Amino acid sequence: MLVNITTYPLLESIHDPADLRRLPRPQLSVLARELRAYLLHSVAKTGGHLSSNLGTVELTVALHYVFKTPHDRVVWDVGHQTYPHKILTGRRERMHSLRQLGGLSGFPQRGESEFDAFGTAHSSTSISAALGMAQASRIKGEERHAIAVIGDGAMTAGMAFEAMNNAGVTDCKLLVILNDNDMSISPPVGALNRYLAKLMSGQFYATAKNASKNVLKGAPPLFELARRFEESAKGMVKPITLFEKFGFNYVGPIDGHDVDTLVTVLENIKHLKGPQFLHVVTKKGQGYKLAEADPVAYHGPGKFDPVVGLQSASASSKPTFTQVFGQWLCDMAAADKRLVGITPAMREGSGMVEFEERFPDRYFDVGIAEQHAVTFAAGLACEGLKPVVAIYSTFLQRAYDQLIHDVAIQNLPVVFALDRSGLVGADGATHAGAYDIPYLRCIPNISIACPADENECRQLLCTAYAQNSAVAVRYPRGAGAGVPVQRSLEPLPFGKGELRRQGQGVALLVFGTLLYPALQAAEKLNATVVNMRWAKPLDVELLLQVAATHTALVSLEEGAVMGGAGSAVLEALAAAGLAKPFLQLGLRDEFIEHGDPAKLLALQGLDAIGIENAVRARFENILINA
Repeated sequence: MLVNITTYPLLESIHDPADLRRLPRPQLSVLARELRAYLLHSVAKTGGHLSSNLGTVELTVALHYVFKTPHDRVVWDVGHQTYPHKILTGRRERMHSLRQLGGLSGFPQRGESEFDAFGTAHSSTSISAALGMAQASRIKGEERHAIAVIGDGAMTAGMAFEAMNNAGVTDCKLLVILNDNDMSISPPVGALNRYLAKLMSGQFYATAKNASKNVLKGAPPLFELARRFEESAKGMVKPITLFEKFGFNYVGPIDGHDVDTLVTVLENIKHLKGPQFLHVVTKKGQGYKLAEADPVAYHGPGKFDPVVGLQSASASSKPTFTQVFGQWLCDMAAADKRLVGITPAMREGSGMVEFEERFPDRYFDVGIAEQHAVTFAAGLACEGLKPVVAIYSTFLQRAYDQLIHDVAIQNLPVVFALDRSGLVGADGATHAGAYDIPYLRCIPNISIACPADENECRQLLCTAYAQNSAVAVRYPRGAGAGVPVQRSLEPLPFGKGELRRQGQGVALLVFGTLLYPALQAAEKLNATVVNMRWAKPLDVELLLQVAATHTALVSLEEGAVMGGAGSAVLEALAAAGLAKPFLQLGLRDEFIEHGDPAKLLALQGLDAIGIENAVRARFENILINA
């Protein structure tokens, strides 16, 4: 059992893929077993993505064994399955720092290692990037391979097929490996998944799997390999697949946990010209029975004992914002039959499990297809329904044109529940929702609500739902201040803020959950605190009242300062002909990497002490004279 393997003599001899390539092939299966055990024990200590990484161990070993990395480029899609890759490429001793401040990223990063050919963390980008690399090699006259490893969930996105459509008419050395584990994060959906399931079902896959070792060994030319395979597979002709129609030479499906077969196939494909497509079947959580049985629970666990497995979390007195949204969605759906819920493959992450169970006819998981999700919602809204799109802030970026063209221009009432707004901690810059206020507030017909706590989140979701135009409600990952959540469906006034603390001299204008550290800082500063609630429309009436009675103003937001809510305040003051000493506090013009969210906020000066210090440094004389 994996949990019993605690020494790794062969793995510890591998310091980079060059060491790996010196191993005799019979030792690769031993290495894979040690690597899987090391991975399990390592992630159990740090937390992180587990199921996906357990599923790619043999594939990772085979890729680095056959291809001359980093000279040959491997692009991982989405990138959360690259822990085995990190361990084999000189980062084994740093795995204890995974996803921690100053430590290893949970995703590939070009600045972290020369073996990370392309930075990834959002899905479906690998084929485009690898094709670009392959074309660059051709133009420069360099002999190298470009390999894209993409999961079946990521293949549902249009970008993957756009890239394949382009690649199919080239003669580049491009290899696309479909890591088909019948699982993205949530269970996969859609026609493509049904197609893959049909392709692998019945006699075809059974024969391929059983015959693979005998058929594939000792056949250097792939056309000979294919001929012998067809003859052995009970006279069946090679299937005409969707991927061949795109111009790829299709090979598979093959067992992705048979490292010897993987090496044989990759060695043969390596010598072919033109775009190749290898269909590999793997299992999430492979080798660890608990993760095999529940790959969703073990997708991204925190620290745990691998012998015991994950334990039920103790009931917390503070619900997360995601849970607040999920409960609101169910309650509102029960009250209004027009409500429909949409997720781009993030059922669990967006808190929609109960909604799917209770309202299956009004639940739509559209796969990893954010552009489609937004336009699909627009179509529903055209017919009088009330769509709620549950989407991470950083994922809505992928549907920006649809947001403008299909929703805003037509002024359609779509609610966007923007989870993971602000800093997200361990997932780092690729998942930080730092830009939603700037990229949304410049679009006509879209409003932006910024709840300060859990109860206000529910109330503002009610407000958003009541509008006849698009509204985004942004809220962070995790729990808030612990304000009790009322189960009513009463909205707050649209576009109106509130005065939370009366002080003198300086007024803090707060957008979102920074309200509570701002209140702490205000006690030390004797400053006024305004809960603005809305980044668009601004409560201009309240703003001007505060501006008229205070010497200086400070804006606070857990989002990008440039173009953010503070900029909106400055624009409103300028429009009113007012000039006030003004300080904008928010996320600086830099990408913020992974780490503990509280530490990251402190580094940005957005904790109570940081806010107090920043205000004192800028407005010391005003505070003294107030």
